[in-house]
Amino acid sequence: MTKHFVALALAAIVVAILPAHAQSTSADLTDMDALRNAVRTDKKALVASTLNLTPVEAKKFWPIYDEYQRSLEALNRKRALVVVSVVSKDEDVSGLYAKNLASELITGDEAEIKARRTMYNKLMRALPPLKAAQYLQLEAKIRALLGYDIASTIPLIR
Repeated sequence: MTKHFVALALAAIVVAILPAHAQSTSADLTDMDALRNAVRTDKKALVASTLNLTPVEAKKFWPIYDEYQRSLEALNRKRALVVVSVVSKDEDVSGLYAKNLASELITGDEAEIKARRTMYNKLMRALPPLKAAQYLQLEAKIRALLGYDIASTIPLIR
């Protein structure tokens, strides 16, 4: 039970830090620990320093960024509920429960892909292709890192 509580607490912390905005920092984007720390400190400042947007580009980009981040936050809240349901189960799960859980996870993945596609379409009209691709790559790295952090705290259902 203690193991499940620790996993739940870590998952909640990871989900809680996603919208965190503090002081600006720069990170070596190939060093995942540095990237993790930069995201925790101030993700928006990391994105700004990476993209080096002109004022005209920034005016177009930030509303797209903010909308996408709101979508991700909503999806992360839903995933957190799934994490809680997995971690809080201290007994073997039924086949129906496992099927529903798997379906919820796939539905979350599909919703994230849809949000990313919407953001991509807007981004390609708002920014030069190189900067749009840089942001997409940076966001993919951040999502992969946070996904790893969450996955590493969640035990497999039994």
